[in-house]
Amino acid sequence: MKDSRKHTSLAWAGLVLLAGIFVGCTDEETVFVERPFFDDPPANAGGFLGWDQPTEKLTVCGNCHVGQQSGYELTNHADAWNTLQNNPNAQEFCENCHTVGGYGNQTDEGGWATTADERYLDVQCENCHGPGEAHVRNPDAGAKPQAEAAVGLDTGTGCGECHEGTHHGFVDEWLDSPHSQVVGFAAARAACERCHKGQGTLTAWGENADYVEKDGDALAVVCVVCHDPHDRTNEHQLRFPVRTNVIENHLCAQCHDRRTVPDPGSSHGLHPHAPEAALLVGEAGWFPPGAGFDPGQIIATHGSEGNPELCATCHLPSFEVTDPGTGDHIFSVTGHLFRPIPCVDALGVPEGFGVDCGLTTAERYYTGCTGGGCHFNEQAAASAITSKSNTIQFLADEVHHLLDIVDPNGEDPGGEIDATNPSFTVAEGALFNHSLAEHGDEDFGTFTVLGSTAHNPFLMEALLIASIQALQDEYGVSGRIERDWDLELQKVLNSVPR
Repeated sequence: MKDSRKHTSLAWAGLVLLAGIFVGCTDEETVFVERPFFDDPPANAGGFLGWDQPTEKLTVCGNCHVGQQSGYELTNHADAWNTLQNNPNAQEFCENCHTVGGYGNQTDEGGWATTADERYLDVQCENCHGPGEAHVRNPDAGAKPQAEAAVGLDTGTGCGECHEGTHHGFVDEWLDSPHSQVVGFAAARAACERCHKGQGTLTAWGENADYVEKDGDALAVVCVVCHDPHDRTNEHQLRFPVRTNVIENHLCAQCHDRRTVPDPGSSHGLHPHAPEAALLVGEAGWFPPGAGFDPGQIIATHGSEGNPELCATCHLPSFEVTDPGTGDHIFSVTGHLFRPIPCVDALGVPEGFGVDCGLTTAERYYTGCTGGGCHFNEQAAASAITSKSNTIQFLADEVHHLLDIVDPNGEDPGGEIDATNPSFTVAEGALFNHSLAEHGDEDFGTFTVLGSTAHNPFLMEALLIASIQALQDEYGVSGRIERDWDLELQKVLNSVPR
């Protein structure tokens, strides 16, 4: 029978060392007998080791890898078997995703599937890293068992082996999202790696563990970029929180908060780049001098304490799709398209980016808008985005009209808009605000004002109105219609939620 031992082999080794030092002072003939490091696994287990002390959630791997073990034992993976048993819909074919075996690594079979041994209950280290027996028997021989970070539905490894399908379609949806795409030119630039190369993001966020693709081709924003397999400090094992009232701490803001104000010293500085987080809390844009409002002053409901998860509330809507005729389950939507108010097909399943539709509740899913305390119901949300986006599009078009008059050459060198000239002009500030209003990307259903409208409609209105007034004052140009823009701006400022 195996001796009982402390939580880790390192702790045991420390006790042995202390005992040797202490006893050695009086009895130099004391002999310490090496005990088995682990119980031999069943012959048909495929080299999987499983639990060392299941009641303490201590894996055999955790005897040496203490840091990873201490975080892992608090994760949902460490209690995956009980999760399954407590589900009234659990079936036998679900077990391989809730136990140690070939799912998630390059091994075809082994562990629970071939032994039904309780040491393989729950999702443990070896689900991702592969069988550990050879490594434990001779740690210095050969390569260490490393996990793969790449994600897909047909890779035979990785998160997609379990987190897919009609009930857990995380990877299915992620594959249709922009996060699954590598922006080649950006990933190849050192300055852009932090957000456009999965390996670069992990390094920037302090992850120093080894994994198969660490020195390989650029990874997209794969699951382990946002989720930490070894830690549950934050909800959903996220590397940064989403439930926070400090936007700079928010997970999404680690990348979606880059160029939020004009930068005359950059060749691209007259346009925003990933400004969403700052826009949400009223800090993005060019604030014309004397406009009467300052950065951080205009915060809409979406960026307030009334929406505790901020970006995640809208961009990660989860819901169940059922057959309208029979009520049978069709698909569990996880929100990993990252598309707010997604277009839905005839059955109600969300469509990916690039599929466009109207703004009605029949064409889009608005329930995510009602979950953060922002809107009373789906129809109220649909009405708000329709009304406000029409207003902001009108104002953006007016700014564009005035800019065409001020500088007919547009952004070509020479004239009032010239990125090669370090002198910053009113026209360039107005151009930045226009770009902020229509900020987008082709994969996101681009160059509409829907994004800026949802992130902060009051700030966007104020910035565009102030830009119109500044262009008229600076260049003496007239717009398509005559309005008292100072009065219009005051109306907007008076309507900002307090």
